[in-house]
Amino acid sequence: MADMGSRALDNSNFYRFKSDEERLAEEREIDAWLPITSNRNAKWWYSAFHNVTAMVGAGVLSLPYVLAQLGWWPGVTVLLISWIITFYTLWQMVEMHEIVPGKRFDRYHELGQHAFGGKLGLWIIVPQQLIVEVGVDIVYMVTGGQSLKTFHGLVCQNHHCKDIKLKYFIMIFASVHFVISHLPDFNSIAGVSLAAAVMSLSYSTIAWGATVKKGVQPNVEYGYKATTTAGTIFNFFNALGEVAFAYAGHNVVLEIQATIPSTPEKPSKKPMWKGVVVAYIIVAMCYFPVAIIGYWNFGNEVNGNILESLKTPTWLIATANIFVVIHVIGSYQIYAMPVFDMIETVLVKKFRFKATWMLRFVTRNIYVAALHHVAINLQAEEIQSLLDY
Repeated sequence: MADMGSRALDNSNFYRFKSDEERLAEEREIDAWLPITSNRNAKWWYSAFHNVTAMVGAGVLSLPYVLAQLGWWPGVTVLLISWIITFYTLWQMVEMHEIVPGKRFDRYHELGQHAFGGKLGLWIIVPQQLIVEVGVDIVYMVTGGQSLKTFHGLVCQNHHCKDIKLKYFIMIFASVHFVISHLPDFNSIAGVSLAAAVMSLSYSTIAWGATVKKGVQPNVEYGYKATTTAGTIFNFFNALGEVAFAYAGHNVVLEIQATIPSTPEKPSKKPMWKGVVVAYIIVAMCYFPVAIIGYWNFGNEVNGNILESLKTPTWLIATANIFVVIHVIGSYQIYAMPVFDMIETVLVKKFRFKATWMLRFVTRNIYVAALHHVAINLQAEEIQSLLDY
């Protein structure tokens, strides 16, 4: 360990005596290895399905419950205004990616450093970005395990299968990421992200399609769920939080745009924006039918997860849960890639470790293992609050 430390120190001292040209060449070599900047050959449709995968999550299945907490017109209004505001702010971020001529802000913190200064920008942006991205990855790890457990329960309900604890399904979900987390960059997970985007549209369609098939329930009521003023106010703010979570995804926009080629004649913002427009159309196709049709049919009796309210047909609900699993596998990777980039940047640029596959293999395995440990040790109440079930 001491030898490793002295070697890193020697590398650092050696780096100080390099010429500007040598430093620039080394920086370019490192950037060509880091996951965000190593591959800039993405097409506009990469932007579309990456943004769909980042934004549409299993939280879409709770949107009918959001309307039950807010009521008809406040609920629909909040959903629509949130769609418009996040669409506009995402456009702003796409424009700011190359707001300085000749420079690209490939990472969220780089834009923060431009706005607030080198050190202050890092301290403002990086902690918040890490909280969001690591937190979402933990939530998705638990969500994936919960959906696997639900699928197991549905397919085994008539076969007297042995009950398996949630933590073992989380282990199964984590095992997938011990493999695909070693895909080197954003473009290498394009296939995973595309599959995830298709699955998000698929399980959303299953949710509202099966709801239409089931029909409006007898004696359905559309008033506020809470019976007291305090309860109504609490539900209102809780619903706003659920809507905010449903419209997440902005914190990886700059990193997605960094994978698109850019020239003065053809800046990256044009294909990026084209993909964003397509993505937001898909988001609307997922969110509004699920929310409105789900609440229309079940009213105040709708569960936190619309699939729990449907219950039948069993095979369709089981299929939807598998689609959720596939989707959150892709979403996990979308949110993990900027974290991998941060970790590898610090190790290679600051601590002077060599940019090798072994460094990447070790750091990414540690990340997946650490989040797996956190996920399986959450208490049941915390899991329920995270999933909004």
